[in-house]
Amino acid sequence: MSRIYGSMGVDASKKAVKIIESVVQSSFPYAFTNVLKLSDGRCVTLHVDGAGSKPIIAYLVCKEFGDYSSFQHLAQDVLAMNLDDIIAVGIKPILFVDYIALNPFRLDRESVLKHIASGFSNVLKTLVELGEPSKSFTPLFVGGETADMPDQLMTIDVAGAVYGESDCKAIIDGTKIADGDVILGLSSFGKAKYEYTENSGIMCNGLTLARHVLLNEYYASKYPETFDPNNRLRYSGPYKLDSYVDELGMTIMEALSSPTRIYAPIIAEILSLNGDYVHGMVHITGGGFAKILKVGYSINYVINNLPEPPPIFKLIQRICKSDWRDMYSVFNMGVGFMVIVEPSIVDSIASICEKYGVSVFNMGVVEKNFDGVNRVIVKFGDIKFELASH
Repeated sequence: MSRIYGSMGVDASKKAVKIIESVVQSSFPYAFTNVLKLSDGRCVTLHVDGAGSKPIIAYLVCKEFGDYSSFQHLAQDVLAMNLDDIIAVGIKPILFVDYIALNPFRLDRESVLKHIASGFSNVLKTLVELGEPSKSFTPLFVGGETADMPDQLMTIDVAGAVYGESDCKAIIDGTKIADGDVILGLSSFGKAKYEYTENSGIMCNGLTLARHVLLNEYYASKYPETFDPNNRLRYSGPYKLDSYVDELGMTIMEALSSPTRIYAPIIAEILSLNGDYVHGMVHITGGGFAKILKVGYSINYVINNLPEPPPIFKLIQRICKSDWRDMYSVFNMGVGFMVIVEPSIVDSIASICEKYGVSVFNMGVVEKNFDGVNRVIVKFGDIKFELASH
């Protein structure tokens, strides 16, 4: 699949990102997110992320059915991609801004902005209404940028940036990860108690591949602005947006549009009760399980228990005939967040996740190695593969 995804113009391995990483400054090289330590004892971060190609799904739904509300869920996607990336190092989100660029010849800007703004308002209100500690980990929305880009952009792009700060003593920097630590995975699918609909678990990663292998050629002929002509595998699937798929329990557009789960309320409570025993955290987004390789040093993450992949991933795998290694290197496969902890707090974390209606999986253990390389070693039934840092 990495070859297939590459032919679509997507670098799931993020190799090109290393060019930029060579000039990035971070005080904690083994943490999930870059953080700077200031002279006054504070630690700060400024993080940027977006919804990837997921806005194209909203665009297609809008064009096919005249429904601009399809853009509303993108607010949650962008908030999740930013908040959960920085909370993975224990830092508190303080301020958030958005960036929306669109082609005004193809979309009515006022209608798009109305629904995205409503989405931001609703999600932030929900996070605050959960009370503490979620409220303290909810940023203030302080503006952003809206750009009309008819020449550069064929459809729409939605992104955001979050500023966070905390006392440096609160940073989860990956250096405490030790032999025997337990790897816990939090589900990306189902319906958390603070969510309103069932979630397929797709989140914001792998959407270019999912869209092209699931949706049929009708969309290539009607909406050529949604793909590059160099993509020879464009819209090669069997389904239309409103196709109901029994194994999914929802339509294709519902599955692909499922908003990215926000883990911040759960992680905030885990940290408030058990922070000293949490040694590492990982937000499983682009690159799938390879994201784990960012955290810690000279560690084997031995995963010997995997949850059953949600139906959306089984469907994609069956259609594109990919092996499981590639699937776990692109998609979250039902695990949107991982927490690496001392064994003594496993039951406590399970109770917290149950409170919020999110399944938690005991996925494996940590084994230190001596060669300076991080590895993900998956051994579960017929699924066996290894990923390594470079």
